[in-house]
Amino acid sequence: MTYRHLLTRREGAIEYLTLNRPDVRNAFNDEVVAELAAWAATAAADRSLRAAVVSGAGATFCAGADVAWMARTIDYTEEQNVQDAIAMSRMFRALDTLPVPLIGRVHGAALGGGAGLAATCDIVVAGDQAIFGFTEVKLGLLPAVISPFALAKIGRSAARELFLTGSRFSAQRAHAIGLVHRVVPEAELDTAVAGYIADILGAGREAVAAAKSMIVDVWSKPSEDVTRITAHAIAAQRTSAEGQEGLRAFLEKRNPAWTR
Repeated sequence: MTYRHLLTRREGAIEYLTLNRPDVRNAFNDEVVAELAAWAATAAADRSLRAAVVSGAGATFCAGADVAWMARTIDYTEEQNVQDAIAMSRMFRALDTLPVPLIGRVHGAALGGGAGLAATCDIVVAGDQAIFGFTEVKLGLLPAVISPFALAKIGRSAARELFLTGSRFSAQRAHAIGLVHRVVPEAELDTAVAGYIADILGAGREAVAAAKSMIVDVWSKPSEDVTRITAHAIAAQRTSAEGQEGLRAFLEKRNPAWTR
């Protein structure tokens, strides 16, 4: 599929996705939202895909919403604003629920919706000079659409500070609150991403997908519900073809078939 605002590159089982609007710091508009949603639908259906990496062209990962897009919304009715927000929410949800790991490669800045995009990633590697911010309140707005994904990463306490002040914060602080998993010099970003990809490729695709789904199922559930959910999850994986192969490979002291 050809996109106007996205670049895609496939290397074996890994897809590299780049936001390609460097002239506006890779900001979101309705077209970018639609293209990301379309890409996510295609990626979710691709059984040969093992992981995806999202990054930004130019000097910035993603600066949030496009100024021109925001200017148009001034004249939107409340219902038009609702529909606009629903489309963006569905796009983030589609990225968040991909059955394969989504790795964020963050450099420059990830502000507003850009920080939200980072929050939808399973793994985030950031350059040590990267800047983050849930900056919506500075514009009299709310980090509403991104809040489910950001809260799942940073928790209520950090959200109370950062959502309410709109202040920008460093990659090191983002790491401390769980938004970022690894901080490296920008020149080492690709090496760090490659390390995660190697680990993912060494794991079973179906096991990774099931583990990602289980995290959502278990999160914030009562303990009595979690017992049944987790028991069924591991039983299903143990009896699957992939689980059987993994166990037999371990017992036979050999590499599992998916690593060949």
